[in-house]
Amino acid sequence: MYSVALVGQRVIQRFSYFSSFSRFLCNQQSDDTGNGFGRIEDYLNESWKSMNSDNNMKDKSETQESVDFIGINGCYEGHFRQNFSSRHSLIEKVRNEASMIHEILQQDGPGFDAKAALANSHITVSSLLVREVLLGILKTINYANKNRCAKLGYKFFVWSGQQENYRHTANSYHMVMKIFAESEEFKAMWRLVDEMIEKGYPTTARTFNLLICTCGEAGLARKVVERFIKSKTFNYRPFRHSFNAILHSLLAVNQYRLIEWVYQQMLGEGHLPDILTYNILLCSKYRLGKLDQFHRLLDEMGRSGFSPDFHTFNILLHVLGKGDKPLAAVNLLNHMKEVGCEPSILHFTTLIDGLSRAGNLDACKYFFEEMIRQGCVPDVVCYTVMITGYVVAGELDKAQELFTDMIVNGQLPNVFTYNAMIRGLCMAEKFDEACMMVKEMESRGCNPNFMVYSTLVSYLKNAGKLSKAHEVIRHMVDKGQYIHLVPKFKRYRRCNIAAVGACNLAGDEFAGRLPSHHMNLKISYRFLSRSILV
Repeated sequence: MYSVALVGQRVIQRFSYFSSFSRFLCNQQSDDTGNGFGRIEDYLNESWKSMNSDNNMKDKSETQESVDFIGINGCYEGHFRQNFSSRHSLIEKVRNEASMIHEILQQDGPGFDAKAALANSHITVSSLLVREVLLGILKTINYANKNRCAKLGYKFFVWSGQQENYRHTANSYHMVMKIFAESEEFKAMWRLVDEMIEKGYPTTARTFNLLICTCGEAGLARKVVERFIKSKTFNYRPFRHSFNAILHSLLAVNQYRLIEWVYQQMLGEGHLPDILTYNILLCSKYRLGKLDQFHRLLDEMGRSGFSPDFHTFNILLHVLGKGDKPLAAVNLLNHMKEVGCEPSILHFTTLIDGLSRAGNLDACKYFFEEMIRQGCVPDVVCYTVMITGYVVAGELDKAQELFTDMIVNGQLPNVFTYNAMIRGLCMAEKFDEACMMVKEMESRGCNPNFMVYSTLVSYLKNAGKLSKAHEVIRHMVDKGQYIHLVPKFKRYRRCNIAAVGACNLAGDEFAGRLPSHHMNLKISYRFLSRSILV
């Protein structure tokens, strides 16, 4: 088996097979979704997804609408304003109707017929209204009310589908599937997929993603894949064919061994791999530690006439970074320029992240400075990777210096950045400063998530500062974060029989502090406190 140390040399040798054609492919790198594969590390995946948020899409669409309505000379400005006002009124009307429907659904129970009340409301059902109602239900799901939310969501879904002049869309089915997934109603999800197929709805990659993400941990991933491979209605246009969509989804949920099986099914049905297929396979082989097969895939790519694209280079830089091969990484970056693929902020960040995990902070600093010299402005993700590396290495001073620099340079820290800094402060036993940083991030509009609270409480608990940990939990309760965090704490629960009694008392203490309208959630708080402190 080849070692990672050989990757740098062998990569350069392989590129000589197809360096001329790679200029063409690398010039297509602006479309990250067409040929791309998911980010290598979960952290980078989450952070980079935040860079492509709905806000960016909204800005782009609104700009295009402005061009369409106003025209080059602004001739249609009045029409644009009138249209914008009409759309705004429509959205407000739908939101008000959705709010009314939520109130009706919440009254459902013995002695109250929610369907009759909905019929008497004389509300006109539309796709926008259905989405708004289902999305509202989805946002309110927590550990205590998940079963009721699933029932109410499906009841509204059935009722709305029976109304005249309205037919559910595939998106409506996906919304209900998501509600079932969050409520752990897995059998209901499968029944809904059957219904989609029976009624002729296309089962897309979105359908597959919902099922594979839900069933993967339950050991049903292969069953899901087999079903979709056999399904004649599975169709996802942005990919070359449906197999790539399935492989892409499996990569996102770390089903690497299943990727190999699906690939063999793909070849068995006569489908040839493309660059996206190879990128996914390269990643899975590396994850499984099959470096000999990783190298053979690179050879196969060259023989098949495929040049490495934007994402192939990203995979290779990740491998070199994790293998602590900075010199080979320099050679690869130079080769990228030679074939017309300019290294981007993503390439440098991936490399720095790998080197950081390998513990080579000197190389991280070199490539961070080299990135700036080449005109790439470090963003919040890149800064966070550097800060995390320093924190893990116990160099809090350098992490704090970089944290200050990123703010001075106009990059606002995100929840991952704050979590790294809070972790560093806790490691240095600067708990007061860590708690102050939680308040600072809130003041800047960055709401702490489960990871931040979990990091802080865990370190406080290990340091024996239980009263301070109680204070953090109390702050969570006051902020209303408990509703979303209870199911997550359940997954992180680690039972310690000796501490059960003390934790139950802690849960009772916090439940007793709740306002009267939250008394029905006492059990949840008791469970929450127990999950954190044990």
